[in-house]
Amino acid sequence: MPLSALKLSLLVAGLATVGVAVLGTWSGWLLARSRFRGREWIDALLNLPLVLPPTVTGYYLIVLLGRRGWLGEPLYSATGWSIPFTWFACVIAAGVMAFPLMARAARVAFEELDPRYELAAASLGHGPWSVFFRVVLPLARRGLAAGLVLSFARALGEFGATLMLAGNIPGRTQTLPLAIYEAVMTGEDRTALLLSAALTAVSVIVIVSAGRLGRRSA
Repeated sequence: MPLSALKLSLLVAGLATVGVAVLGTWSGWLLARSRFRGREWIDALLNLPLVLPPTVTGYYLIVLLGRRGWLGEPLYSATGWSIPFTWFACVIAAGVMAFPLMARAARVAFEELDPRYELAAASLGHGPWSVFFRVVLPLARRGLAAGLVLSFARALGEFGATLMLAGNIPGRTQTLPLAIYEAVMTGEDRTALLLSAALTAVSVIVIVSAGRLGRRSA
């Protein structure tokens, strides 16, 4: 059980981080460089998973993606497949909970860039996409990397939203935090201690890595 939970946790955290890297970077760029009505309201909405209890976020995901949900019902009617209680549900829950960390890190990283570098690149004939990938991303790489590290750690340790949307099915949707929970509930204290120590070690490594990346980007 612990080994399968560890493998699933690493898979879920990895896939969630890939998705968060793309969407979080784009959202951070949009919020940092665009000025439009309601921008701060959108920013607040995107950051809700940071302040809401994970179970509430998980409930909203059920309302949205459940078999009778706003998006889940059309998906089930068209394909016969539903998202809840699958490993893909674990990825979605972990990604939603990790997304605000990446989006906030990206926004800060982009806001701290000197726009004169972009103007200089544009004056040399670079188009918007070329400026973004060849100038903006390299300059913001430290802040973005710190956001990715924190997002991976958040996805790896996700519990509440995953339990709500994916359940706790051993070998199928049971991630490492859920395995710890089950070990405690069944009195397997040694297993719970070992798994908790493993997650703690990863968390310490992540905090140190993110701190170093943050100092280098300053």
